[in-house]
Amino acid sequence: MSAAVHPLVSPWGRFGLYSYFIDAPEPAIVDTGIASSPAEGLLPALEALGRSIEEVRWILLTHGHIDHLGGAQALYDLTGGKAKVVIHEADAPLLRSRRAHVEEYVHGRHRYLNAPDGVEQQARSAQAVISGEMEPAVLLRGGETLSLGGDVRVQVHSVPGHTAGSVAYQLDGAVFVGDAVQIHGAANRFPGYTDPAAYRSSLVYLRDEVRPERLYLGHPYRGADGEPYGVELDAAQARRALDESLALEARIRASVTGALDAGLEETGSVYSPFEKVAAELGYTADPTLEPSPFFTTLDGYRSRYTQQIS
Repeated sequence: MSAAVHPLVSPWGRFGLYSYFIDAPEPAIVDTGIASSPAEGLLPALEALGRSIEEVRWILLTHGHIDHLGGAQALYDLTGGKAKVVIHEADAPLLRSRRAHVEEYVHGRHRYLNAPDGVEQQARSAQAVISGEMEPAVLLRGGETLSLGGDVRVQVHSVPGHTAGSVAYQLDGAVFVGDAVQIHGAANRFPGYTDPAAYRSSLVYLRDEVRPERLYLGHPYRGADGEPYGVELDAAQARRALDESLALEARIRASVTGALDAGLEETGSVYSPFEKVAAELGYTADPTLEPSPFFTTLDGYRSRYTQQIS
């Protein structure tokens, strides 16, 4: 590898938020955590490495969720405004506007939750954990190569599914995927993605075309046995994580398709209208806890199923 990589962890709720420092001639940080992460997590971690946060010249965002871009403005400010903020054009609205996060919630999982004050809670959360609304310096589509100085190059791969604008950054054999590889999910033990077909295609692309020698994850995702993977996977572990992610997506797809064919039923269950799917998959966690991907993922299948038959 042409530049050393250092994981930087910041606390948040039920799991840590992982950012990565790429020690290149023009140093980069992949993902920023939430508003408090740069000062409370990234800054002291870099100081422990003998580095200064003011040296950072690139802020590479894997996607637009608050726990990955929430600290972007704060980190940018700590660099003295010298860093370039980079994000895919499809997720850029989530960097530009806190309201975009609330709208995403309203049009997604809010429809399934008995949460009368859910919209207000989301608005308060966006205000608290997103450090600022900002325009990115670089908009990506996928296929670009970014120069981090010297001979250090980062290739950009579009890997939609988790979000429309999810990207993977490849530094030689190391690949930073954020949340594009979900395995069996993180704290809530269910994988999260908005577009099932794109998620499946991106997993196949990562496995068969990119073939990472080192895979860096956004959270310690869990395997089928409930045990968390690390966030730094070698080639064999990466292949297993990708295969396991694909296998679970196939199981979920089969279960949801069967439920949709039979017709969804509103019940008193906390999993309604996907109670049968939860039972078939053996999912027993609380889908109302944030961050919870259960309804986001199943609504993705439902939306595309409806489009196909309309």
